[in-house]
Amino acid sequence: MVILAATTGGALGSPAAAEGETPPGQVEFPTHCLPPQEAGLPPADGTTTARITADDPAPRVGDTVTVTYQVAATPAPNPAALPADTLTPAGRILLGGAQSGEVTVVGAKRNDPVEAGAALPGVTMTGTFTVTAPGEITLAPGGYTLHTSHLLDLDTVCAVTGAPVSQRLTASPLPTANLRGVSLGAAYGKPGARVRVTGAGFVPGAAVTVAGRAGAAETPDRVAARADERGEFRAELPVTDKATTGVVAYEGAAWSAGAGSGPAAYTVVEAAPAPPPGTRQVTAVVEPGALSMTQAGESVVLGAVPYGDGGAAPGRIGTVTVTDARGGPAGWSLTGKVTDFTGPGGVRIPGASLSWTPRCAAAQGSPSRCAAGSAGVVGPEGAVLASAPDAERAGGTFTVDATVTLRVPPYTPPGAYRAVLTLTLS
Repeated sequence: MVILAATTGGALGSPAAAEGETPPGQVEFPTHCLPPQEAGLPPADGTTTARITADDPAPRVGDTVTVTYQVAATPAPNPAALPADTLTPAGRILLGGAQSGEVTVVGAKRNDPVEAGAALPGVTMTGTFTVTAPGEITLAPGGYTLHTSHLLDLDTVCAVTGAPVSQRLTASPLPTANLRGVSLGAAYGKPGARVRVTGAGFVPGAAVTVAGRAGAAETPDRVAARADERGEFRAELPVTDKATTGVVAYEGAAWSAGAGSGPAAYTVVEAAPAPPPGTRQVTAVVEPGALSMTQAGESVVLGAVPYGDGGAAPGRIGTVTVTDARGGPAGWSLTGKVTDFTGPGGVRIPGASLSWTPRCAAAQGSPSRCAAGSAGVVGPEGAVLASAPDAERAGGTFTVDATVTLRVPPYTPPGAYRAVLTLTLS
């Protein structure tokens, strides 16, 4: 988890609410404040009244959330008169529930003049954090420090224990891509031939059904397999049904788009009948080819963003060319997933901060049409870059591209951040 600080402006004061109403999320909690030694004052114990708000109450994993910690009243003493704009607050927000840790928040040096002995004004502090887990995330006030810079630089440190939850967020997980796929040892064979089937991307240890398929319907050809600890399996499928045009594999009782592989093309080749006497048979065979891809370039270089501001680092993946020469009715899917970005000192930017906008085009004469994946987060779970549907006549050549954007949080340490983007064609 990466926790970064950010400063914002705005007037200080208590949260806005209708007269006589308590603002939503406002809480009170005991606080122990230590004045600076130079003030010659004893520690102060009392009650802090505060509120935490978030700019997005329902983020997704990978989103950056801006949080605001507003202190309306504090027991911290004020030993001397303070001119305007001499008070700077900083503090912590404690995360709980689905995500643990703390968020550093700071405020602007901005306050109205305060007379000696008068109560200190309310302060507002902001910061950001990146959502790393789905579920309910709680935010509770932590300790805070009031720094004054009039005549001397002095700190009043206020410790907080057991503050109640002030804000709750509900984080949703990223959508996941189905990375299951199968490959065949042969693309055609005589009735009854056993075809070697290799699968990958399945749930480790899951029971897998390998079956023949004719269009959207299954044929009687089937065999059971089990995925190993890496989610891979090997099986031999006897193909006896002449209607079989492809092979699929799936977990559970029946094939589904979320728990099954797309079909790998297979053709049952029947033996030709004996020619009549006095004739000779002439046979020509069109052999099916493979499903393959190539990609231009070896790396993707994103644009730079300024330290402190953060923002979007744009770029573009190398153009991918998909060639489908299998000759069967099966479509294909090209998916991608990305690791976290690692920079100086091991600082990380979550892979979920990378999003893309895909494009796909079929070459002239290609029987299949090509569909670009949805624009959105790539992340470590993966997303679809492009696909072609199952069809009676499938195949062709396709050009796939995408612009990418990495959201870099403010005050990310300067340096180069690197990740690995993996594309899988199945």
